[in-house]
Amino acid sequence: MCSKGHDHLMNPYNFKDIGTQGRGGYFDEFGIIRDVIQNHLMQILSIVAMEKPNSTKGEDIRDEKVKVLRSVLPIKPEDVVIGQYVGDKDSKDPERQQGYLDDKGVPKDSTTPTYAQVILSINNERWAGVPFILRAGKALNEKKAEIRIQFRDSPGGMFEEDASQQDSNHKLARDELVIRVQPNEAIYLKVNTKRPGDMGFSIEETELDLTYGQRYEGVKLPDAYERLILDVFMGSKINFVRSDELQEAWRIVDPILAEIEKKNIPMIRYKFGSFGIREAFDAAAKHGYIFRGTYVWKNERSATIANEEQTKAENKK
Repeated sequence: MCSKGHDHLMNPYNFKDIGTQGRGGYFDEFGIIRDVIQNHLMQILSIVAMEKPNSTKGEDIRDEKVKVLRSVLPIKPEDVVIGQYVGDKDSKDPERQQGYLDDKGVPKDSTTPTYAQVILSINNERWAGVPFILRAGKALNEKKAEIRIQFRDSPGGMFEEDASQQDSNHKLARDELVIRVQPNEAIYLKVNTKRPGDMGFSIEETELDLTYGQRYEGVKLPDAYERLILDVFMGSKINFVRSDELQEAWRIVDPILAEIEKKNIPMIRYKFGSFGIREAFDAAAKHGYIFRGTYVWKNERSATIANEEQTKAENKK
């Protein structure tokens, strides 16, 4: 399912809903690209895009991760969007009223990005023509880390006429395979379905869902560092970065960091608690990734509770 032949787009991202919280002096030395994209998101990219390893041994997996990183083409400056958050003066939360430059440890003329999106391409047979959109930011509207695989529209869709009655764009929302890393680990396939109970043919977005906390109730899922510490005791290197892997990750981002330092990439301001930067979504759309913002993830417990109440009511009858 994952290849250029199945025509889709990759969007790994990592969002934080908090600012620097007094750690701006530390963060200002690095910025969001070094802090998140060069390491965390590059790791996610290599795992998602690598070919099947010869085995589950650490060296075989890391060999394939290095191969795919070596296939990443140089990033074009026009495919990079960076931003820095400003305070939301209308917020009742004192923290959200403060912008990045208001942090005592941050120089008032700092051009360090707190938000970045880079769009890159992988030059191999499987991924040629498929854009990988890496996005990370601080002080956004929510805390979330996901891998979002969006499938392109099928030509001659059957339900476009029904969609036109509900959406001004006259388009059905695209199907997406979403791997949620945090919070509440889950894998779900976002699809369109007929709304049950309607007399007409109303289409809405829903999901086929595997939420780990619900499916594996009572199972303790280790945090990231807990997993690494366990790997140390077990002598496993699967989740550790090898030196050649690290070199390739820096090869990919170093030219962009140089462009930012030369101020060749414009800095866009965004409000604390906002959804992000509109220019980033526009840049992604040029590569075919369409963000609609219409899908609402239902609380995973609500469906269970509702079904239990319905069962009790039926039993009383």
